[in-house]
Amino acid sequence: MSVAEKSENHEKKAKDAKQRLIDAAEDLFAAKGFDATSIRDLTTRADCNLAAVNYHFGTKDELYAELFRHRFREMRETRVRAVETVMAEKPTLERLIHIFAEAFLEPFADRQASQRFMQLFAREMFERRLPKGMFVKELAGPTLAVLRGALQTICPYLDETATQQSIMSVVAQLIHVIRLKGMLEGGEEIKLIAFDIDRTIEHIVMFSAAGIRAYGQKKGRSDGQ
Repeated sequence: MSVAEKSENHEKKAKDAKQRLIDAAEDLFAAKGFDATSIRDLTTRADCNLAAVNYHFGTKDELYAELFRHRFREMRETRVRAVETVMAEKPTLERLIHIFAEAFLEPFADRQASQRFMQLFAREMFERRLPKGMFVKELAGPTLAVLRGALQTICPYLDETATQQSIMSVVAQLIHVIRLKGMLEGGEEIKLIAFDIDRTIEHIVMFSAAGIRAYGQKKGRSDGQ
């Protein structure tokens, strides 16, 4: 094996180890909590040596932060790409809401993975370990900026406040869907409650688009008075 090949192989192993540590951290921090998870727990789960956390992240705290950066980045890229795809076509309000809803819910399609991250996120909301502003900087801010621009392009009658409120309404419905989906899965008695993700998205699209257009009509009547 040449020197270049050895270097490339070493770099690949290092990247693999770093990703394994992130995955192990998500599992363990969600299940046990940050304080109850030791460096040894992390490196054992990730099949790395004890120095791996320090080598790749510096500290356990930074591994925790990098885990969230990694997940936020994945979500942000999926959602932004979805909105940009719509706007590159012939955008409609329904199409924008629909594809954003699908992109928003995509990371939660894997039940086990979504429950793990939601559990971890719930712990974070209570314990507050992330650097201040990370959620807005890494996920919410860039996503909402792109979505806000798209919505105002399609619906120029929306002012800044109405645009933000419309987006928050859609996002709130999607967050409720995620929570409800987790609550309704796993029990036989729950089959009495119908839950279909595609129909749920369609309802959100119809409900939200109708509300946004109603606001535009109301504003038009007010401007005409």
